[in-house]
Amino acid sequence: MRILVTGALGQLGMSIKAESSKHSEYEFLFTDLEELDISNYDAVEKLVLSWKPDVLINCASYNAVDKAEDDPMAALLINGKAVQSLAGIARKHDIGLIHVSTDYIFDGKKGSPYTELDEPHPQSKYAHSKFIGEQAVHTANPRAAIIRTSWLYSEYGNNFVKTIRKLAAERDELRVVDDQKGTPTYAGDLAKAILIMLPALKDFKEVRTYNFSNEGLTHWAEFAEAIIDLSKLKCKITAVTTEEYGMSKAARPAYSLLDKSKIITEFNLKIPDWRESLSLCIKNLKNNI
Repeated sequence: MRILVTGALGQLGMSIKAESSKHSEYEFLFTDLEELDISNYDAVEKLVLSWKPDVLINCASYNAVDKAEDDPMAALLINGKAVQSLAGIARKHDIGLIHVSTDYIFDGKKGSPYTELDEPHPQSKYAHSKFIGEQAVHTANPRAAIIRTSWLYSEYGNNFVKTIRKLAAERDELRVVDDQKGTPTYAGDLAKAILIMLPALKDFKEVRTYNFSNEGLTHWAEFAEAIIDLSKLKCKITAVTTEEYGMSKAARPAYSLLDKSKIITEFNLKIPDWRESLSLCIKNLKNNI
């Protein structure tokens, strides 16, 4: 089976690449913007026709949540228009598609775990662009899985874990919000789940949506404290409200816990608690602080 991965230099793309060495049954082609501009329909189709992938995993995403408030078209280009092209090409050439979305499509007002059947209410330009991408996949209707995830971090790229470790090594105190609750997702765990899902795509008759994060519930301040503790750093975390923090342009859901029963049941997954996976990630990062 041939697997084409877009957004290969992002956190998830890099995590899939690291995990791919354990899957000799698959042949992978990893591409990022330099090799493949996913907003260019002709370029994507040309590669598909020449390399003939069986599955396309779209890890490419515009993730600058606050910046999207000032430049929504940039977010829509990658998270909306480009996804429309990928989904259309997947349908046209009978290629399986895995597309990654976000918990931010929800408004955070439900107060209990979100299922795949809950209606999205995006509250920011970024969230809206991701929802447009989901709709584009449904409209094209290839053999596809949409995976909604939350609070993604890894050993790669820029993310909350690496930022907190860096700042905590430089400062005595950090202010972090405690009124946004959800679950961190270790990209390594998501990568494993995606590769487990691949064989099932051939039997999909319609687009299926799944939730995936690590287990447990926390808030950003507690997450930061765990990062500092596991990193054996000395830095005080002062919990503040989003309003007190005052540095976010984009609205974020106050509660975005994802119900993962569907993906766990269908693929017999065992998902680690967020603290367990955070410990593994920090162990891998220890020599790079």
